[in-house]
Amino acid sequence: MNRNTFSARILCAFLVAGLWLAGMGVAFAQANSIEAFNVTQQGGKVTVRIQTKQPLAGIPPNFTVASPARIAFDFAGVSNNLGRNSQDIGEGELRSMNMVQGSDKTRLVLNLRRAVAHEAAVDGNSLVITLTSLPPVAGTNVSHFAEGRADSKHAVRDIDFRRGRAGEGRIIVDLSDTTTGIDIRQQGQNLVVEFMKTALPENLRKRLDVVDFSTPVQTINTFAQGENVRMVIEPKGQWEHNAYQTDTQFVIEVKPISITSAAAQRGRYTGEKLSLNFQNVEVRAVLNVIADFTDLNIITSDTVTGNITLRLKDVPWDQAMDIILQTRGLDMRKNGNVIWVAPRDELATREKLALEAQQQIGELETTRTESFQMNYQKAADVQKLLGDKNQPILSKRGSVVVDTRTNTLFVQDVPARLEDVRKLIAKIDIAVRQVVIEARIVIADDSFSKNLGARLGYNSLNSQIPGGGAEKRNLNVNMGSDLVTNQAALGSTTLLGTTTTNQVNLPASGLNGFNPGTFSLLLFNNAFTRIISAEITAMEADGKGKTVSSPRVLTSDGVEAVIEQGTEIPYQQASSSGATSVSFRKANLALKVKPQITPEGNVIMDLDVNKDEPGATTTAGVQISTKHVKTSALVENGGTVVIGGIYEETERQDLTRVPFFGELPYIGFFFRNNTRSTRKTELLIFITPRVVSERLTVR
Repeated sequence: MNRNTFSARILCAFLVAGLWLAGMGVAFAQANSIEAFNVTQQGGKVTVRIQTKQPLAGIPPNFTVASPARIAFDFAGVSNNLGRNSQDIGEGELRSMNMVQGSDKTRLVLNLRRAVAHEAAVDGNSLVITLTSLPPVAGTNVSHFAEGRADSKHAVRDIDFRRGRAGEGRIIVDLSDTTTGIDIRQQGQNLVVEFMKTALPENLRKRLDVVDFSTPVQTINTFAQGENVRMVIEPKGQWEHNAYQTDTQFVIEVKPISITSAAAQRGRYTGEKLSLNFQNVEVRAVLNVIADFTDLNIITSDTVTGNITLRLKDVPWDQAMDIILQTRGLDMRKNGNVIWVAPRDELATREKLALEAQQQIGELETTRTESFQMNYQKAADVQKLLGDKNQPILSKRGSVVVDTRTNTLFVQDVPARLEDVRKLIAKIDIAVRQVVIEARIVIADDSFSKNLGARLGYNSLNSQIPGGGAEKRNLNVNMGSDLVTNQAALGSTTLLGTTTTNQVNLPASGLNGFNPGTFSLLLFNNAFTRIISAEITAMEADGKGKTVSSPRVLTSDGVEAVIEQGTEIPYQQASSSGATSVSFRKANLALKVKPQITPEGNVIMDLDVNKDEPGATTTAGVQISTKHVKTSALVENGGTVVIGGIYEETERQDLTRVPFFGELPYIGFFFRNNTRSTRKTELLIFITPRVVSERLTVR
C-alpha cells in the first residue's frame, strides 16, 4: 500500500465521521417535536393545547396578521410529528390551522374568522394558547384590526433600519410588549403598518430617508394617528414584503423581486408547466387532459363544442387553459377546486339572471327596523346623508326617522342595507379632535422729534422811567414759564404800560402737550426807552411703545371659529327715500380661523386677523385705523409661525427762516426755525396652534 492510498483512506474516514457528527447534531437540534394538537371551547374562549416531546424553553416567538386574520408561532428546533400539515377546526373564531416545517423550525399558523386577543403560556410539555373574542366597540370596526390586549396602552420604543444581505430593506420596530396589535396592508404603491392603541414618543415622529442604503425602501414616515401609530413605508420598483415578530421586536422585510418573477406576476400565470400537441381534437378532450394534470374538477357545459389544433411546450397550465378558452369564445368561473366552463354569453346571461333574481328577492325581502344612538354626530345630519338621492345608501324601500330629543336614528330597510348603514355610522360617528389657536399681534413704535426756534424784537419808548439813568441789562432763562413774571415780556404782552413788538417770530412748538424750553435775553437803557429782546426756544421728544394683543380660540377640526373684541362706531347713512338712519361699523380686534388637522398631526389653517382702532374725528365721522391679514398656513402642532408683518419708517425735516438773515453765520439761528421728526412702526402677527389632548385645557 503506497502513501497516497493510505492518505486517501484516512481522509475518507474523517469525512464519514464528520458527516455522522453533523447528522447527530441535526438529530440533537431537532430532538424535540410536536406530538399532539387539541382544541377546546368554553364560553367565548378557545383553548389550543400543543403537546411537545420535551418541554419548551419558553413561549415561541409569535406575531399577528390583520388581513387575513392569523396568529403565527415559530417553534425553533422542533419538528412536526403529527402526521398532518393542516386541520379544519371551526371552534369559535378559529377556522383551521396550518403547520409548515422548515430546516430549523416549524411554523404554526392559526387561521381566524376575525382578529382576536391571544395569550400563550408553557404548561409542562404543552404550550397553551387562549383565544379571547374582543367585544365590538361603538364606532370601531374591530374586524379590520389585529388587537392585543383591549385594555392596555402600548408604546413604540425605537425604530431602526438595516440593509440585508440580499439587498432587502429591514425595518426593526422595538415595542414595549408582545401583545401589541399590528395591522399590515398595502395602499397603492406604499406599505402601511398600523400599531393599535400605541403611543409614539416625540423623537420618533419623523420621516426617515433611507435611499442611500440601496434597498427597495425609499422613505419611512412614522406618525400618530388618533390612538394608533401609523408607519408608511414607500418602496420603489417591484417588491414583496415579509413580517415577523420575535418577543418585542417586530421586523418588516421589503425584498426586491427579480425580473423573471415580476414578469410571471404581470402575466398572472403561476401554474405548473405542461406540453400539449393535438391535431383537430375536441375541446372537451383537451379540457379533460388539463383536469387530469391539475387534479381539478372541470364541469363543461353542453354548449361547448368544436375541435381545436394546438402545440404548446412548457407552458403554465393556467395560461394554456386561458388560450383555449379565448380561442373558442369560452369563459370559466372557479369556485374552490371546481371550474365551470361555458360560452361567455351563456355565463353572462346566467349571472344577469342571478342578479335580477337577487334584486327581486331584495324587493320582496322583509324589512327590519334598527335604532342607532349617535354619540358625536347630530342625528339630523346623518339623516340627510342617508336620504341623499344623488348617492343613495338605503334601498327604495328604506326610510330613516330622527328622534332629536335622544339624538337617535331609526332606520328601516332590508338586512343587507342595514349592515351597510351600521358600517357607515361606525366610521363617521367618532369624536372630532379640537385645536387651540392663539394669535399674537405685536405693534412696536419708536419716535423722535426735535424743534428749535427763536424770537427777536425791538421797541423804542418816549416816556422816562423815574429813577432811571444808566443802561441796564437783564438776562432771563425760563423753561416753560410766563416771561411777564421775570421783568420782561415778548410777543404781544405789556411791559410798563407799553407794547413790545417782535420783529422775528419763529419760536419752537410744544411736543406731547408740553411747552418748549426758553432762553431769553433783554437789553434796555437806564431810562427803559429802548428795548431789545431775544428768545431761543427748543424742544425734544423721544418715545418708545409696544402693544401686544393675544386673541385665543378653541374649535373643532374643520369648524370655523371667530373671536372679537372692540367697539361699534355710529354713523349716519342716507336711504333711497332721502331719510337718514344711524348705522354702526365695527372697530374690533378679531380672529377668524378654520383649522384642519393632517394625519401627521400638523394643522392647516385658513386665517383672517383684524386689528382695527378708532382714529381721528372728522366732519364725516370717526376714522378707523385698520390692520388686516388673510392667509392660509400649515404649522406643526405647538409650533409658532409669523404669518405677516408691516414695517413703516417716516423721517421729516422742516426749515423755516428769514431770507438772507437766516443764512448768516453765528447769528443766523435767531432768524430761523428748525423741526426734525423720525417715526418707526412695525407690525408682526404670530400664530400658534395646539391640538387638544385629554390633558390640555384652555388657560
